[in-house]
Amino acid sequence: MRRIKLPVHIAFIMDGNGRWAKRRFRPRAFGHRAGVQNMTKICTHAFKLGVRIVTVYALSTENLSRPKEELDELFDLIRTYFGKKRDKLLEMQVKINVLGDISVLPEDVQRDILEVTEETAVFSEGLFNICINYGARQEIVRAVNAAVSYGRFVDEASFKDLLSTSGVPDPDLIIRTGGEVRLSNFLLYQAAYSELYFSKKMWPEFSKRDLERAVENYSARDRRYGNVKES
Repeated sequence: MRRIKLPVHIAFIMDGNGRWAKRRFRPRAFGHRAGVQNMTKICTHAFKLGVRIVTVYALSTENLSRPKEELDELFDLIRTYFGKKRDKLLEMQVKINVLGDISVLPEDVQRDILEVTEETAVFSEGLFNICINYGARQEIVRAVNAAVSYGRFVDEASFKDLLSTSGVPDPDLIIRTGGEVRLSNFLLYQAAYSELYFSKKMWPEFSKRDLERAVENYSARDRRYGNVKES
């Protein structure tokens, strides 16, 4: 890829796993497994391009309303990813942070997640945020309640310190696959000035070249943050 202006932080809404599987007459679990494999590939490529921070929407709070059978499959997938296949995560050599309330997960899965985050804390070249049981509205409400409990008013900077992403730059680019054109309760506060890129491809088929095209599209945009640039 030619030299372009890279985003520091890319966030992914990895949509379309179930629909991708359905089109192939396979169960939704097949799509979720393919989606996790592609997540590792695409996020690794993003870091190789020079992106410093990658955030993925792995499991939303709304996803917890899905049928128990599908949830159990998703929990097993997280168990496998952070347990049996944790070497794939460690190979990335980036710090891994999990955003969201993981207390709803089975205890062994919680333990695996904590072990991976502790083991990767030594890495400083990149940050990989994985959102599990995460919802932006819930995050904002928790931050407001925290401010109230501290008994103080907050400004923009101090409020951001109460969010899950405290200390992390807001995403420059948010990519959503699957053909839907919305944020779906993902990083609503942090996305105030993010550039948005929507792909009709289902997440399992979103390729490295697709990522490069999204980054090239981002590079050509004029980010003004509400200001006017004189010609």
